[in-house]
This record gives sequence, C-alpha cells and structure tokens, in this order.
Amino acid sequence: MQLKLSASKLPFAPLLLIAPFFLWGTAMVAMKGVIPHTTPLFMAGVRLLPAGVLILIVAAIMGRPQPTGWLAWLWIGLFAFIDGTLFQGFLAEGLVRTSAGLGSVMIDSQPLAVALLSLWLFQEKIGFWGWLGLGLGVTGISLIGLPDEWIFSLLGTGTEIKIGNWEHLFASGEWLMLLAALSMAVGTVLIRFVTRHADPVTATGWHMILGGVPLWGVSSVVESQQWENLVYSEWLALGYATVFGSAIAYALFFYFASSGSLTSLSSLTFLTPVFALIFGHLLLSEVLSPLQWMGVLLTLISIYLINQRDNLAGENQQLAVNETSTTPQPQLAETSTNKLNPLNQ
Repeated sequence: MQLKLSASKLPFAPLLLIAPFFLWGTAMVAMKGVIPHTTPLFMAGVRLLPAGVLILIVAAIMGRPQPTGWLAWLWIGLFAFIDGTLFQGFLAEGLVRTSAGLGSVMIDSQPLAVALLSLWLFQEKIGFWGWLGLGLGVTGISLIGLPDEWIFSLLGTGTEIKIGNWEHLFASGEWLMLLAALSMAVGTVLIRFVTRHADPVTATGWHMILGGVPLWGVSSVVESQQWENLVYSEWLALGYATVFGSAIAYALFFYFASSGSLTSLSSLTFLTPVFALIFGHLLLSEVLSPLQWMGVLLTLISIYLINQRDNLAGENQQLAVNETSTTPQPQLAETSTNKLNPLNQ
C-alpha cells in the first residue's frame, strides 16, 4: 500500500490498517437496534468518554507520555471539540433523523474532504488515479446506501420519485450527517498538528474524554430516559461499540493518521459501509440488491486505485519512457551537424 506508515513495523500491519473500518462497520450493526431505546447525545457520550478512559489506561501501561505544556492541551482541546463533540453529536443526531443507508453514504464521503485538505495543507499528491478512485468510491457507497428507486430515477429508467422525497432529503438529518463528515475530515487533518506536541495515543484518549463530557452535559439537560429502556443485550451492544468501535478503532486510526498519506488512509473509510452491509446480511438477514453488490465492487476498486496511485502513475511514466527510447532518432542529421561544428572537434 501507499500508506507508508509506521504500522509497517508492526505485526499483521495490513490487518491493523483495515481494523478501524471493520470495527466501525460492525459497531454500526451492533448499534442498529439500540438507537430507538436510548437518546442520541447520551449514546454519543457513551461511545467517547468510557473509551477515552480505556485508551489512557492502556497508554499508561505502555508507558506513553502524557501531554505537557499549554500548546499541547490547546491542540488537544481543539481536536476534542471538532472530532469529539461536534462529530459524535452531529452523527448521533443525524442517525436519528435519517436512514442508516443514506447516513452512511454522507458520513463516509469524508475522504473527499480529507483529500482536499491534505492537498492544501500538506501538498499530498493525488493525481489522476487518486481522483478517479475517490470518484468511484463515492459512487460505490452511493449504490450501497441510496435506495434503488432513487438511483433508477437519476438514471432515467422510468422509475419516478415524488418531489417530496427529495425535499425530505434536505429537510431532515442529512445535513447533520454532512456536518459530521466534515468534522471527522478536519479531525483527521488536525491529528498531524496535535502529534507535534503530544503522543498520538494519549492525545486520542484525552480528546475522547474532553469531547464526551459536553455531550453528557447537554444530554443531562435536554434529554430524558437515556438508559431506562435498555435491556441486557443492548448494553452489550453499547459495550461493543464503546470498546471495539471507539477505543480500539479510533486509537488505531489516529495512530496511523499521525504519519503517512492521509488521503490513502482516509480512503479506507469507504470500507465501513461495506463491512456494515456484509455483516448486516450475515447477522440480520438483510438482503443485498444487485446495485449494492455493484457498489461493493466499485468501492474495493476505488481503494485499490487510491492506495496504488503512485505505482500506477509510475508505470505509465515508465511506459512512456520506454516508447520514447524505442522510437528511431534522426542520428545522421545530428552527426553531420556535429562534424560541421568546430566546437565539437
């Protein structure tokens, strides 16, 4: 892969790179039945605050240094507000107000924003193959998450959609999901600045704690019956989403995001709806349509193109060089000119 991360020194590096997106996708499946029986801000806080405590405990056992200095805490505070409070808050409120499929499409479109921010701030090269991969990725997750009838209507196959449905698209929670995607994109870029002053693992833990406290604070004021209706199996689902879908997933993601190509790493986010779709099919007996299977294929192709964009561009350049070298050159004319030039004698 083109990630060139320090993960290459770790055992099972490819699996560790994919792990956050696998855990996020399966956590979405685990949370599917919990959302109707709790409140969004309380659920967002559960995904952050306990997970942050777990990360800090593990960081202490590993001997990771704690943040020091006001500049480190300033960056961690900004990171916590944008990627913690705003991202999880918008995401939780958006999930309540929109369908899981459409919400997944909007939240997982954030690699586009990460690519643009990385190009602007860090001059990360994207190139033709990278942009093609990003386009295919957004197309793939759209086929996965959008209703089939919407797609057929856009293709002009005769299926009509009432105008009210499209108005509902922009009147409900989709804008919240878009704001959540932008918050995560900014948070992904911010980790580069945070890790200049703090350890990436401990910074991730503190940002989850500092980002989760406001969510629980607002929840205690504006929400009620946050946990009264939850049963044992739903607490287990919350536990899985907290430990695996937050603590482990975010620690790995931001550890990898602290170095290497942000565009390549962020492109793996396209895998999240793929994992959610596959495990929803296996565990919840959800049926995949042909368009969704096509979306899975396009998503996998897009990830390959983005992560191999430098190799693909290099192969094309090498082919061009080889074609140039095999083209006959007018050597006779050059030789005769050299003989007439006294400076070449």
